[in-house]
Amino acid sequence: MRRREFLSSFAVWAIFSRLAAATAATGGRLAAAARAQVGVTTGYDPGWTAIPYPGGDVPRSTGVCADVVIRAARDALGLDLQKLVHEDMLKHFDDYPARKTWSQKRPDASVDHRRVLNLETYFTRAGARLWVAAGPVAGDAFPMPLEDGDTITWLLDARLPHIGVVVSPGAANGGARVVHNIGRGAEESAVSEFWQHRAVAHYRWPVS
Repeated sequence: MRRREFLSSFAVWAIFSRLAAATAATGGRLAAAARAQVGVTTGYDPGWTAIPYPGGDVPRSTGVCADVVIRAARDALGLDLQKLVHEDMLKHFDDYPARKTWSQKRPDASVDHRRVLNLETYFTRAGARLWVAAGPVAGDAFPMPLEDGDTITWLLDARLPHIGVVVSPGAANGGARVVHNIGRGAEESAVSEFWQHRAVAHYRWPVS
């Protein structure tokens, strides 16, 4: 009986160990793909641009903060957030902020995935959200451990949505580093630099 219990416990441990290893590998690939954008994406352009679907993108030399996440997912994992978000919005449009925030009447595959609020909605619907702020939280005070490849979001100056990819966990969350585009192209920054802003949410996607 004890042998069977031991073997059962060992099997469960082995499964969780493999899942943890797979998650770490995925996160590492996302982090590397985000870092590879530094020095390539050197500009910032929030204007609407018609792009192909699926697999569409604006020139790699420019973009917005969400493009860091989109490109990392495509380059590292072959996952197309343009397609994933668009397909989900076609089925669940009213669950997204598009109608209320941007007065949209239907999904727009050229821009929807490039908006932070839509990515937050998609990641939440996909079961990837690990934490969300219930009130004002300093921008470097994410309570759960940050890992390579995690996506975190803020409100800059408590009003402007922003997003980045964790590329180095750090000894503490404030010491973690992210790649993001705040207006100067893709760059790597310490999470501690966001202390004066508001932390919003923490995601680990794709879900294992």
